[in-house]
Amino acid sequence: MKINHNLNLKPNAYNPSTYSNKPKMADNEKKLLYIKIIHTIIWAFYVMVLFYILYAAVFNVIDKYLFIAIGLVIIEGIVLLAFKWRCPLTVLAYRYTDNRDPAFDIFLPTWLAKHNKTIYTILFAIGMVIVIYRIIRGQA
Repeated sequence: MKINHNLNLKPNAYNPSTYSNKPKMADNEKKLLYIKIIHTIIWAFYVMVLFYILYAAVFNVIDKYLFIAIGLVIIEGIVLLAFKWRCPLTVLAYRYTDNRDPAFDIFLPTWLAKHNKTIYTILFAIGMVIVIYRIIRGQA
């Protein structure tokens, strides 16, 4: 009896996966992709929170949602402090790539990923100054 050791995987009915011409994504690439998607969604959520703070400050909407938003940003700040000014998702993403570009772990332009904390800290500070002014002046 002759055994065929030829493992030529040409497309056939018994092996449908051979029809795909797409390269398979490595496990690390998949994990990094999931981190990038989750990180981008969380980033977008916090952008909405920040812009609600600015909106509420400018239009004098001092309500419970404003204080919830401020609390969320403070919690985010505490988390960043605990992780040496790095997002925990960035720290997790380090495991799956050697890439250390500013936007390697999030779907943002590189310039925005690089200056993200600075930009949003300034915007948060502006919002807080206006909110504190309104509360002190009794305009709330």
